Amino acid sequence: MEKTQKQVPTEVDKKGKFIRQKNRFATPFGSEPGELPVEAGRYRLLWAAVCPWAHRSVIVRSLLGLEDVISLGTASPMRPKIDRVDWEFSLDKEGVDPVLGIQYISEVYKNADPEYAGRPTVPVFVDIKEQKAVNNDYFTLTNHLETAWAPFHKENAPDLYPEHLRDEIDALSDVIFHEVNNGVYKCGFARSQEAYEEAYDVLFARLDELEQRLSTKRFLFGDFITDSDVRLYATLARFDVAYYSAFKANRNRIVDFPNLWGYLRDLYQTPGFGDTTDFEAIKIHYHLSNHIASDDQKSLNILPKGPDTSNFLSAHNREALSGNKEKFLVHKGK
Repeated sequence: MEKTQKQVPTEVDKKGKFIRQKNRFATPFGSEPGELPVEAGRYRLLWAAVCPWAHRSVIVRSLLGLEDVISLGTASPMRPKIDRVDWEFSLDKEGVDPVLGIQYISEVYKNADPEYAGRPTVPVFVDIKEQKAVNNDYFTLTNHLETAWAPFHKENAPDLYPEHLRDEIDALSDVIFHEVNNGVYKCGFARSQEAYEEAYDVLFARLDELEQRLSTKRFLFGDFITDSDVRLYATLARFDVAYYSAFKANRNRIVDFPNLWGYLRDLYQTPGFGDTTDFEAIKIHYHLSNHIASDDQKSLNILPKGPDTSNFLSAHNREALSGNKEKFLVHKGK
């Protein structure tokens, strides 16, 4: 049978470096003119459990108690075997999202912009009534959920983006994005030895710095979980099961970093983190499915048996670094 040739968007520069595409829909949520209105039941958040960008929005949605306010649609970890990069709803009955009635995520992108030619990405907020993508700006989505969506937060919701730390959180999150979150992709999708080794060195230099930072702090900013921890978690949780081998980010595993490993287990064992983490889906996607990368990088379609992830539930003893028993700073007035 003739193999379908996939149209792969060009996201690599002349030196072989991976350059991630920009987000097309970035209108913020809010009450000002031109902003997306914050309304319960108006939007559906589409994600795939494999995607770190999408996962962090789902974690924050859970932590803030927005599950009944913003519905969730889940795409398959396997890319569809069609002539483009896309996500499909093959996990759902009859292969369509039960709320939007769509087969592919690209449909809501085309509904919003018939000329859209980029990769349809997750996460994406969809206006249910109009069935069109309205925001796929993964970099700011968690911040919107933490601020604009505050009227719908559950009682005693955590303050993941405390006002007095926002500048510091934003600065660290920017570093984590470029050097860790996207850093593993720069390794995996590099098209030259030089680009790969540069990304590899930057990635592990930053992980070494974070390992040191977490030697004296339970979380990135001390005693309480913040938005930056959510962003770092999404990459660390995927590291040993996917990035280490599939993306050749193989100087160390996270289990080889005492502080990062304890920190990762601490977060995993926190409701909202581990219960939204699907290791099997992650392994299937990164080892068997099509990415932006070409199929010739796959290992003969063999799914790795390991690693053992039961150790994520082992004791971490990170409480000793904190003066508080609670992991969250609670919103004032909640």
